[in-house]
Amino acid sequence: MSMKFAQAGSDALPIQLISPESCADALAALPEAQASWASFHDFKGQLGRSVILPGEDGPSRVLIGTGDATDRARKRFAIGAAIAALPEATYTLDALPNGQGDEITLGYLFALYRFDRYRDQTRPKARLVAPDGVEAARLERIAGAEALTRDLINTPAEDMGPDALEQAVRTLADTFGADVQTIEGEALLAQNFPLIHTVGRAAARAPRLIEMTWGAAGPALTLVGKGVCFDTGGLNLKPGASMGLMKKDMGGAANVLGLARMIMGEGMECRLRVLIPAVENNVSANSFRPGDILTARNGMSVEINNTDAEGRLVLADALALASETLPDLLICMATLTGAARVAVGPDIAPFYTDDAALAVTLSLSATKVADPVWRLPFHDAYEPMIEPGIADLDNSPSGGMAGSITAALFLRRFAQVPRFAHFDIYGWQRSNAPGRPKGGVGQGIRALFDALPEVLKS
Repeated sequence: MSMKFAQAGSDALPIQLISPESCADALAALPEAQASWASFHDFKGQLGRSVILPGEDGPSRVLIGTGDATDRARKRFAIGAAIAALPEATYTLDALPNGQGDEITLGYLFALYRFDRYRDQTRPKARLVAPDGVEAARLERIAGAEALTRDLINTPAEDMGPDALEQAVRTLADTFGADVQTIEGEALLAQNFPLIHTVGRAAARAPRLIEMTWGAAGPALTLVGKGVCFDTGGLNLKPGASMGLMKKDMGGAANVLGLARMIMGEGMECRLRVLIPAVENNVSANSFRPGDILTARNGMSVEINNTDAEGRLVLADALALASETLPDLLICMATLTGAARVAVGPDIAPFYTDDAALAVTLSLSATKVADPVWRLPFHDAYEPMIEPGIADLDNSPSGGMAGSITAALFLRRFAQVPRFAHFDIYGWQRSNAPGRPKGGVGQGIRALFDALPEVLKS
């Protein structure tokens, strides 16, 4: 999928961005015939509204409305998407509003995305020359990482099982000279990853722990992504309506791979480690059962009260492994709980951390790059909710209260490092939006990518 800027050419059409406040003056500065044309099309600087102005030999200029700040907050990437929707031609931007250049141009690149693995898709034909004042190569890297994340999530489980997810990691590693190691099947038990093995043992495709490493200098950064390639719920079988989107249950893995692609493409100075427990939570004669008590890699016992709370189990082993080398920063991303969606909806990526400085930096970056996140608390008073008495931990506390928080507290027991952040993401765009078609989507990774240089040096 090509999500890149066009090369400059002498025949490029200029685009003029106009706000509602400046519209009257902007139209007054145009030749009378063009101003009348814009007025006839009711152009008043509305967000995403475009009008192509005629010249003597064809189109001469495009006007696109920027709307006001409230419009843009409600509908981010709308200006870039409006550019992508223009007729086939090469375009240039006369000027970019202060502070909006990256969002506008990245919105254009995002709007070029189409998931066309199974069917030809109509692609936008407008070509935009990278405007002055933006880091074109960096934005193209970010767009490429977003496309990788979307492609992985959008691919159905038939073609994106643990084996295919491993191959996707290997392909990414080959691109950037990273190393990959995999522990698969019964070897998981031999090398002390009992929870990953238990969750995935009922599936036809073997469970595995995928590890990618890159970089030889700088702070140690470990990314852990939930790679449940399909989740039936296990013996606590999901109803059909809830199972329909479970190809996206590896969205945490897809997002950390997108982030890793940004980091490696940028050449960020760090020692990067990516850990993905890749499984299918399936139903068979050897499925794990409600009431089972399992022992994790770090020796903690876990009572299984719901086999559909499997993501935190596979993450537990991976986080325990990550903690053994004490990285400078450990980040976990997972499509973990429906409770997170109840709390903040599908568009916001909630995160948990005990590091106040990290939380502030991340929140500022999220606003800067239009990638919304929101900090939720590791509320210590809820710790007894995940302690069943018969075992050290309960994988699914009864009562239905604070589900996202108790899941995060569960994971924190295994992430024994000074700096840890957990993201409980949705990974899915429910309906078409500017630059974000219905389907898989990156959440929180652009905010993290922007924040990491400062976070890792502190």
